[in-house]
Amino acid sequence: MEKIASFTVDHNKLQRGIYVSRKDRVGSETLTSFDVRMKEPNREPVMDFPAMHTIEHLGATYLRNHPQWAEKTIYFGPMGCRTGFYIIFHGDLTSEDIAPVMTDMFKFISQYNDEIPGIQPDECGNCLSHDLPMALWEAKRYVDHVLTQLKEENLNYPQ
Repeated sequence: MEKIASFTVDHNKLQRGIYVSRKDRVGSETLTSFDVRMKEPNREPVMDFPAMHTIEHLGATYLRNHPQWAEKTIYFGPMGCRTGFYIIFHGDLTSEDIAPVMTDMFKFISQYNDEIPGIQPDECGNCLSHDLPMALWEAKRYVDHVLTQLKEENLNYPQ
């Protein structure tokens, strides 16, 4: 079987950041998938599932209500390895294109102080597995240590 593109990235060299994971053509349209990497793979502890679940709910809600990005947002969800999230936007985009909205979204998450959207049992398949305080901590750490000081190594996969 052919190895998928994301498995060809050397995760031992991967930093926290925002990376173009792939671009797909659907008819005449382009979808860009991003690797929103919040943890250094294999070098720092992964996020716990309840915090990731909360970030997923808050991030998806933020993006789907954003005046510019709502109609471009296809998907926002966690990576199985628990080191970050995948986001898919409509359009032929770069990491630099989405850095401002990612910074705004994670700032929003880091300061959130209300009921988690979609947390009721009739809205969520695992409504008891959320951790708002830890989600706030993870989002703030990502903003402070990565998004406010993005460099080349945080925007392009290592060679």
